[in-house]
Amino acid sequence: MKEINKRIFTSIVLIAIFLFSILVKEIFFITLVLILFQCFYEFYFILNKIFSHKNKFIFFLSLFFILLSLSIIVSKIFILYTGEINEDKIILLLIILICILSDIGGFLFGKYFKGKKITKISPNKTYSGSIGSFILSLVVIYFLFNNYISTGQLLIYTIIISLASQIGDIIISYLKRKAKLKDTGNILPGHGGFLDRFDGMIFALPIGMIITNII
Repeated sequence: MKEINKRIFTSIVLIAIFLFSILVKEIFFITLVLILFQCFYEFYFILNKIFSHKNKFIFFLSLFFILLSLSIIVSKIFILYTGEINEDKIILLLIILICILSDIGGFLFGKYFKGKKITKISPNKTYSGSIGSFILSLVVIYFLFNNYISTGQLLIYTIIISLASQIGDIIISYLKRKAKLKDTGNILPGHGGFLDRFDGMIFALPIGMIITNII
């Protein structure tokens, strides 16, 4: 199976699992916890390759903060999802969709227009792909949420969250480069590991939650 076909198939399976899990609160929680542990394991695998035996303190300190951050994110997502405030659920969906659309826009525009690379850290990241991430996110998010959130707020959310998602992607790419790894894992055919799939979201979700408390 070609890489692009594996990527599409895996994406469909992930969407199906997500849609099924949101129907049952318990399954949704279990899914979040499994993603948390898998992401933590992949962070452990990467950092273990980067740090030498002489840097064990930094290694374990980094793992502690990563586990703490992931736990807070998962807890916040579950609280927002299971809560009764519809505005919180809309914002949560908004943040997740911006991350997904940024990833798709970056992939499509970068593949079609190519162009200058943003950084040597992640050779597949181009300026055209970055612009595509913003454009696709802005267009789709506006049509989906303009009746619920003001245009100004949508603009702020989309630009900042898309940027955070792209930066998160580059940071994980930097860590993979330091660890001399192509992917963070092989659990997702066509994508690699969970961090390869959710790297941007891990960084964008906290930023999105902070924005929500400001605007």
